[in-house]
Amino acid sequence: MFIILSYSIYRQLLQQPNLHGSVQHIKEAIYGSQAWKCWLAVALVFFNWLIEAGKWKLLLHPLETISLKHALKSVLGGLAIGINTPNRIGEYSGRALYVSEGKRMRSVSLAVVCSFSQLLVTLFFGSLGLLFIKPEATGWYGTAQAGICAITLFCGCLYFRLEWIVSAARKIRLPGKWLQHFMILQTVSVTILLRVLSLSVLRYLVFLCQYILLLEVMHVHTGWWNAFWLISVLYLILAFVPTMALLELGIRGKAGILLFQAFSVNTVGIYAASMGIWFVNLVLPALAGGLVAITHKIFNIKQ
Repeated sequence: MFIILSYSIYRQLLQQPNLHGSVQHIKEAIYGSQAWKCWLAVALVFFNWLIEAGKWKLLLHPLETISLKHALKSVLGGLAIGINTPNRIGEYSGRALYVSEGKRMRSVSLAVVCSFSQLLVTLFFGSLGLLFIKPEATGWYGTAQAGICAITLFCGCLYFRLEWIVSAARKIRLPGKWLQHFMILQTVSVTILLRVLSLSVLRYLVFLCQYILLLEVMHVHTGWWNAFWLISVLYLILAFVPTMALLELGIRGKAGILLFQAFSVNTVGIYAASMGIWFVNLVLPALAGGLVAITHKIFNIKQ
C-alpha cells in the first residue's frame, strides 16, 4: 500500500506545470544559500523529541524516577513500535517496555495523558486557525468551528480532571485488576499537568517553526503569519484522520495543497515540505528508536 501511495504521489507531481522549477528549488534547499533553513529544521528534531522526553519524565515521576536520557530512549523506542500502528497507538505500550516490571501497565495510562496534552494543544491552535481562515463562517463550516471549540473545551476540562476517568471506570464496574491501572492518574498533580501542557505548547511551536522553514526554503511564499494558522489547521485535520504514520504522507500532501493553494501555486514545494516534515520528525526518529530497541534488548529488559 505504501508503494502504491508513493507512486500515486509521484504521478501527481509529474503532472504539475512547475515541476522543473520546483525540483530546482529542492536542490537549492539542500545546497543553496538558504540551505541553513533546511538544516535548522532538521536540527530542531532533536529539541522536538527532547521536549517530549521531558514531558514523559515529568508524568512518569509519580510512578518511577528516570533520567532524561532514559526518557528519550523510551519515547524513541515507543515511536519505533507505534509508527506501524493506526494513529501510533502502539507507542503507549512501546514506552511501557522501558518501565520497570510491575509498573508497565500503569505507565500506559500516563503515556496516554502525555499524548493527550499534545492533542489538546493541537485542538486549541487548530480551532483558532479555523477562525483565522474564515472568521465569519456560516453553514457547515460554522458548525464545524463550533464543534471543534466544544471538543477543545471538553478535552481541556478532562485533562485537568483526570479523576473523572477513574470515576467513569468505577461506574462501568471495570474489573479491579484493570481499575488499578487507572488509579495512577489520581496521583498526577495540577502542577505537573500545567508543566506538561507548557512543554506541549513549546513542542508545537517547534513543529510550526520546522514547517515554516521548509516552506520558505521550498519557495512556498505565504508569509509566516498565514503559514502559522494554515499549518495549525493542517495538524488539526491530521489529528482527526485515522491513519498510520507510514501512510499519512499522501494525506499531508493533499491537505497541504488544499490549504495553501490560495497563497501559492507551488504544489511541488508544498508536497516537498510535507514530505520533509514527515521524514525528519517521524521516520528518522523511528529508525533511531529501532536502533535503541535493538541495542538495549527492550523486550527482555530488567530493571
